[in-house]
Amino acid sequence: MTPDPKLDLLLDRTVDLPPAAIWRAWTEPALLVQWFTPAPWVTTSCRIDLRPGGAFEATMRSPEGQDHPNAGCYLEVEPGRRLTWTSALLAGYRPAPAPAHPDFWFTATVDLEPSGAGTRYRALVRHADEAARRAHEGMGFEAGWSAALAQLEALMRRTR
Repeated sequence: MTPDPKLDLLLDRTVDLPPAAIWRAWTEPALLVQWFTPAPWVTTSCRIDLRPGGAFEATMRSPEGQDHPNAGCYLEVEPGRRLTWTSALLAGYRPAPAPAHPDFWFTATVDLEPSGAGTRYRALVRHADEAARRAHEGMGFEAGWSAALAQLEALMRRTR
C-alpha cells in the first residue's frame, strides 16, 4: 500500500486491540453501526455482504436528521487482514449511477497488521484526481476517520 500524495489520503495508526477485534468491528453490522460515523453523526443502518462483489451499505444521519445513504462494493476480503471496497461500484460489480455524497467516488483499503499486542491500522483512500482528494480532505478526512477509529477502539474495549 504505497499512497500517492496527490491522489490518496492515509490514516496510519497503531491501535491497542488485536486485529481480530478490529476485523469484527468492520464486518459485523451490529458493531459497525455503533462506531462508523463520527459523533454527533450516527450510522442508522448497515448491510454487509462480505465477499468480493458483495455490498457494503451504510446510512449516516446528520445531527439535523438528514439521512445520507452510502453504497459500495467489496473488491478484496482477506479475513482478519484486509478489506477493500469502492463507492464507484454497487453489489455484483454493477457500476454506480453517479456519486451522491460526497461528489466523488473513492476506493478504500483497511489493512490490519499485528504489531506487538496491538495492530497497525492503515486506511488508504484512493481518489481519481487531485480535486476529489482535496474535496475529501476538506470534508475532514483526518479528523473524521480518526474520530471513527477512536470510537471503534472504545467500543471494542467494552466488548472484550
